[in-house]
Amino acid sequence: MVTPRCTENSGVLVLGGGAAGLSLAHRLTENGPATAVTLVEPPDGPLRPAERTWCYWGAGTDGLEGAVSASWSVLRLHGADGGSVTVDPAPFTYRMVRSADFERMVHGRLARTEGARLLRGTAEAVRAVPAGAEVRCALPGGRPLTLHARRVFDSRPLPGLPPARTRLLQHFRGWFVRTDTDRFDPAVADLMDFRVPQPAHGLAFGYVLPLAPERALVEYTEFSREVLTTAAYESALGHYCRDILGLGRLTVERTEQGVIPMTDARFPRRAGHAVFRIGTAGGATRPATGYTFAAVQRHSRAIAAALRDGHDRFPAPHGPRALAMDAILLRALDTGRIDGPRFFTDLFRRVPAERLLRFLDGTTSLREEWGIGLRTPVRPMLRTAAEVPFLPRRSRPADRTGGHTR
Repeated sequence: MVTPRCTENSGVLVLGGGAAGLSLAHRLTENGPATAVTLVEPPDGPLRPAERTWCYWGAGTDGLEGAVSASWSVLRLHGADGGSVTVDPAPFTYRMVRSADFERMVHGRLARTEGARLLRGTAEAVRAVPAGAEVRCALPGGRPLTLHARRVFDSRPLPGLPPARTRLLQHFRGWFVRTDTDRFDPAVADLMDFRVPQPAHGLAFGYVLPLAPERALVEYTEFSREVLTTAAYESALGHYCRDILGLGRLTVERTEQGVIPMTDARFPRRAGHAVFRIGTAGGATRPATGYTFAAVQRHSRAIAAALRDGHDRFPAPHGPRALAMDAILLRALDTGRIDGPRFFTDLFRRVPAERLLRFLDGTTSLREEWGIGLRTPVRPMLRTAAEVPFLPRRSRPADRTGGHTR
């Protein structure tokens, strides 16, 4: 017996309930939807990712206040030589969003907004049709459902990364720890601590986000070509907490782990005349840093504004100038022409924090970027800039991402 396939219509379909899907659904319903909006998320089970945290820097109110669980007004870096630099990034603060809190906020708005809804199902196939796009889904229990929409925004991971000249991975494992005594300053976030042993290729750093005097997220991160085993991450975290931070006795309450692609690949932003890719699949991850969440917010706001204006001319998550600079930096890091720990530490020492954060987010002017470039190792960067345009682009398999979306 063949199970009948039901068909439903929607103005906009958003596929995937990660950072990009939730953010777009949030922005589309922020002031009431201009058209019917359906967010399609996998049902509970193996396809739903574990809880994760997303961090970004923001200024003033940004519509995410209901999901921000912690923020920091002071940022600190520790150099490999043991020296530190502490900066006040005002008007920015560094903010943490937990996926469970963000989901509750967005799901609640969808439930309260006429014409918007959450659908639990697995998107299995997307294809263009004359009036838009068709998405074939499997509902819990296996019942098929076909959705039609004028526009589809797909945040699902790509089956393979596009060809690239340079490809690194930002991979990490974090512990949410509780110490026996007060060990943390809740006002100060350690963005990069290069006092950890450095790998033969790439760079490594610790990352500490205090949640209370005795609680923090402590993370070990590498920029390199291959991920580590869980045992290797655990060993590195143990060394960092014990021998570098001197935390003493602690309890690991929860862990999270993830991989973020760092690549100068060209991500297609359309998969059909009415199908648009968003999030990492649509090129929102900043190639040289892995930061994604802030770009996702900008891109989601721009998409929502364009749809309200009645068109689908959406800007790219990052401009061509930012991507060109990232391709050079990524190649310089991958070849070892620049010392990664020294490079990032010197940037925070030499560039005003507010300007540097805007640079890392891709919102600085050409004049500001020129000034920042003069504070980097000029000779190896120029050598790399001359080389990059002639490098071939090669394909490699995709890496599933998880954990933070910075």
